[in-house]
Amino acid sequence: MHPAAKRSSQATIDIFQKYVIPNYTRYPISLVHGEGSYIWDAEGNRYLDLFPGWGCNILGYAPPRLVKRIQEQVTHLIHVPNSWYTEAQGDFAEALCSRSFGKAFFCNSGTEANEGAIKLARLHGHAKGRYKIISFENSFHGRTYAAVTATAQPKYHEGIGPLLPGFNYAPLNDLDAVRKLVDKETCAIIIEPVQGEGGVNIPDVNFLAALKKIAHENDMLLIFDEVQTGMARLGTWFGYQQWHVQPDILTMAKGLAGGVPCGAIIATHEVAPSMKPGKHASTFGGNPLAMAAGLATVETIIEDRILENVATQSARFLEHFLKLKQELPIIKEVRVRGMMIGVDLNIPGTPAVAKCMQRGVLINCTHETVIRLLPALNITTAQVLEGITVVSDVLREMSKAP
Repeated sequence: MHPAAKRSSQATIDIFQKYVIPNYTRYPISLVHGEGSYIWDAEGNRYLDLFPGWGCNILGYAPPRLVKRIQEQVTHLIHVPNSWYTEAQGDFAEALCSRSFGKAFFCNSGTEANEGAIKLARLHGHAKGRYKIISFENSFHGRTYAAVTATAQPKYHEGIGPLLPGFNYAPLNDLDAVRKLVDKETCAIIIEPVQGEGGVNIPDVNFLAALKKIAHENDMLLIFDEVQTGMARLGTWFGYQQWHVQPDILTMAKGLAGGVPCGAIIATHEVAPSMKPGKHASTFGGNPLAMAAGLATVETIIEDRILENVATQSARFLEHFLKLKQELPIIKEVRVRGMMIGVDLNIPGTPAVAKCMQRGVLINCTHETVIRLLPALNITTAQVLEGITVVSDVLREMSKAP
C-alpha cells in the first residue's frame, strides 16, 4: 500500500459501485499521490502520466509554488461572492489580459467559459437580430447545452435533443463552407486553434486569419476556444499568438490554474461591455483559491522557463514519432503542436492505452485511432524518453499483431 492510501483500489471501487453514478468508464485503479509527471496508485505502483488531468495539470502533480500559494490563501479566504472586490481576482485578470488583450470574466470550467462566450456573442449581436453561430466538425466545446450543441459531433447529441437552435457546422479548413453558412442572423464563429478531443487537428496555415476576415467583413465575432491550447500549451501564452490572429473573445480553462477548477473569458474592450450587470454570473467564478492558484501557475511558467521547455520537448516528441512513422505502417499521420501530440493510426488505438498502463505509462486515445498525449509542460527530457520508449514498443507490438 502507498502511504497516502486509506484503502485498496478494490475497496474504493466497491464504494463507487454503491454510491457513484457510473457515467464514466474508469480504469480499475485508485490514484492516491502525485509528484511532477508521476502518479501512484493505492497499491504503490508508479505511473508516468503523459495525459495528466486530461490536460489540466500543466505543471504536473503538486507543483511547489501552487501548493504553497493555495496553503497560504486557504488561511485567509476560500470563497467570497462577486459582490465584493478581491485582490487575487484583479491580479490574475491583469496577469492574463496584459499577456493577451481586453478584460476578463471568471468561471469554473471550459464548458462554462464557452457558454458565457456564446451568450456574450448573442448579447452583442442582439440589437441587430444576430444569434446564429458557426462551429466546426470534430470540434469539442463542452457538455452543457449551448456548448454541446456547438460541438459538431453527432455522438454527443444522441438522446439529448432538441438541441439549442442557431448552430451550423462547417468542415475544418473549408472556407467556402463557412461563407455559405453566413447570413444576416449570424453573430459569431467559434473554433479551437487546435482541435483537441477531435484528434489534434491543426488548421491550415492561413485558415484562422481567413476566418477573422470573414467574421469582420460580416459584422460577426470570432471566438477562440482555448480551453486546451491556452496557458502555454502550444509554446506561447495563448494559442492565437501562434498564428498572429487575435479573436474578439477567447475562452480558457483546464490548465489555467494548474489543475484547480478555473475557467475564464477574455473579450475585447469593444465586446466586453455587452456583458452588463445581471446578464451573466458564476457563483464560484473568480474565487480567491482559484485565483491564487492561477497566479502561482503564471509565476511558475515565467520562473521555470516553461515556454522554452515546451519548444524543446515538443521538437523531441515530433522527431521521434516522425521516425517511428517511417518504421511502422500502422501510423497514418503524426500531428504535433507544442505539447499537443497526436499519433493517428490506421488501426484502433484504444488497446494501446491498456498496454501502456500495464508498463507504467498513462496515455489517451481519442476518435478511436488517435493516440493523444498532453504532457505536463515541465516534463523532463528523461521522462519524455521514458514515455516515448514505452509508447513506441507498444505500437511496434500492435503493428505485428494479425
